[in-house]
Amino acid sequence: MADVSSANLVNNGNELIEKGHTLNGYRKSCWYEEEIEENLRWSFALNSILHTGASQYQDIALLDTKPFGKALVIDGKLQSAETDEFIYHECLVHPSLLHHPNPKTIFIMGGGEGSTARELLRHKTVEKVVMCDIDEEVVDFCKSYLIVNKEAFSDPRLELIINDARAELENRTEQYDVIVGDLADPIEGGPCYKLYTKSFYEYTVKPRLKQDGIFITQAGPAGIFSHTEVFSCIYNTLKQVFKYVVPYSAHIPSFADTWGWVMASDTPFVLNADDLDQRIKQRIKGENKYFDGKTFSSASTLSKAVRKSLDNETHVYTEGTARFIYGYGAAAACKLNQV
Repeated sequence: MADVSSANLVNNGNELIEKGHTLNGYRKSCWYEEEIEENLRWSFALNSILHTGASQYQDIALLDTKPFGKALVIDGKLQSAETDEFIYHECLVHPSLLHHPNPKTIFIMGGGEGSTARELLRHKTVEKVVMCDIDEEVVDFCKSYLIVNKEAFSDPRLELIINDARAELENRTEQYDVIVGDLADPIEGGPCYKLYTKSFYEYTVKPRLKQDGIFITQAGPAGIFSHTEVFSCIYNTLKQVFKYVVPYSAHIPSFADTWGWVMASDTPFVLNADDLDQRIKQRIKGENKYFDGKTFSSASTLSKAVRKSLDNETHVYTEGTARFIYGYGAAAACKLNQV
């Protein structure tokens, strides 16, 4: 007989829940729960809590989850999970580098986890990657616990800078072939929402791009109902700054939603699926798990409802008119009780 469980309910938006009950008797367990919308929560069982901590900027947790392996949680929002982070990071990195004729220098805004740098460094043309993250404790945490990115952190082509990405870009004089926005979601009270604004894109990002340069950013939830939170207005904001803007999306199982990215340039994107596949063979070391030419063709073909919504979007993201994704809160620690 299938178990039917009911977990303890909590008022805080993001909690770890300690016990559940089943029709077969009492069962001790530990669950991670994240409030996606006011009336919708996403939860999954944990094997253990590997580490929790806090920096001056963010709360950090590394969880060993039953369905998704190790999962990194920052400020109560799931950032990536072991079993499916490759979907997010391949989609974030490869479209922009493959569309660029010869990407050599890359700047990452954020990316402290190291996975974005890992994917960038698989490209044979890349000579230098500057990764600028504001939170040294998060970077050190990921260096210690995310073994999959150990080689990326030790690659001599990687220059790690601990600073605010905006200040770092404004103070640098060099330009880059690709700038990657691997920032935390724009959440109310968070440190990153100012790096999604029109003024930042226009006066900080664009001047730091070389001719033929490409900017790519993660752009939050992009599902049929969730895309109006920030995805549509980030897309519309970038349209005010760049001539060519391509939104695309993919389902991330551990996020319980479709996720969005937006790629922008003043040079048109002209490659088809076969062109992308050819460049993948020529340029990338190893085999992608998720991304290829047909995948990008599919990802950049949004549903009718989302396309219509993006076409009709008029909101421009500014510091005074910022939009935020739903929910905020640190995951509370709990003691794991064995079944």
